[in-house]
Amino acid sequence: MPDPIALLSELIAAGRDGEAAVQRVVAAHLTALGCAVESFVYRPEEVTLREEFAGDRAIVAGARSAVIARLTGTGGGRSCVLFAHPDSEPVPANHGWSADPFRARIADGRLHGWGVADDLSGVAAMISGLGAALGEGWRPRGEIVIASTPSKRHARGAAAVLQHIARPDAALYLHPAESGAGMGEIKACTPGLLEFRIALAGRAPDTQEPGHAAFAHRGLNVADAAAALLAALSALDAARGGRVAHPRIAGFAGRATNVLVSSLRFGAEGARNRLPVDGVIEGSISFPPGESLASVMAELRAAVAAAPLPAGWPEALHPRIDFPAGVSGAETGADHPLFVCVEAAIRAETGAGAFVNPVHTASDIRVPIVQQGVPTLGLGPLGGDLTQNGRVDEWVDVEDHRRCVAVVARALRAWCG
Repeated sequence: MPDPIALLSELIAAGRDGEAAVQRVVAAHLTALGCAVESFVYRPEEVTLREEFAGDRAIVAGARSAVIARLTGTGGGRSCVLFAHPDSEPVPANHGWSADPFRARIADGRLHGWGVADDLSGVAAMISGLGAALGEGWRPRGEIVIASTPSKRHARGAAAVLQHIARPDAALYLHPAESGAGMGEIKACTPGLLEFRIALAGRAPDTQEPGHAAFAHRGLNVADAAAALLAALSALDAARGGRVAHPRIAGFAGRATNVLVSSLRFGAEGARNRLPVDGVIEGSISFPPGESLASVMAELRAAVAAAPLPAGWPEALHPRIDFPAGVSGAETGADHPLFVCVEAAIRAETGAGAFVNPVHTASDIRVPIVQQGVPTLGLGPLGGDLTQNGRVDEWVDVEDHRRCVAVVARALRAWCG
């Protein structure tokens, strides 16, 4: 088994030739560990889900491929599936990196490379962690499944894998931590996320004049409708913030839910003498485990319908709301045996206990929990400057990646042994 940093560097280099090349490297190393390996092909739009949806425009259509490796247990032990995603952000022509992004580079204790923190480190840690456990002569009593499966842009790989294998007793999602805590953090709780889009429609004044300022009182300005909608959304945010409770999330962030307006567009830049007649408000709502997507959608619809539009606004031009995507929240309790097992492994390898980060919204830990009721935790090394956040020279901490590998090995032996 190669050194964990050498394996991670190999995956980064393979990324130059795309996701399929990365998966070939994954399959080869898992085969070398004695796993039964298969390439599982699925279509994201055909994966059935509970408490999760995405519109056609949100999903990248077409066949996707997951690598699934099984290590059969000797019997009588608990099973576990480990999953991480090999798909990274698309590589633009002008990526802005300070060096070749597909040649792993270590500087100041950080390993830089395309996709290293999102999520090649997680993929590598699964393989290296299993290799480290087996390298000490240990064999699991329960089955271990390693799944390198697409995730980005609603690829639904983890859900597809779960529908393809026997239901496991537990799951671990490996992904570098963006919070700054690295291996001092466990993701055991994730808020749900509902994305919304509100389309606004007005009416131009009845005039052939090119300018509208003198006739503005004769039209229906979407800016007026937008003001009413923004006030209604703000009121909904305040009401939910005072009513919706969740100790883990509120104890960490100060409240358990938020309504975020992220974009407001109407009119044309520079058209200062034209009345805007269409517009869009976009945003999202975070909500805690225990609330359903349907109930949150109903609240938002009711708030939009009740917004006090200006007098005379016709029914036919009332705002229209749609939901591009939504996922529900999920959590695993700190008293669950999986949490106790993983926290003990982290303490043994780091010398300190781990804290629960409950605010990584829509984390993939939700997938096994919501779809099949499988207790799931997330963990990973310190990482940063993610490409998906518009940064460059993405990195993971070298020593924390090694600690992640050691924690995975220790947790597998304790849980599946």
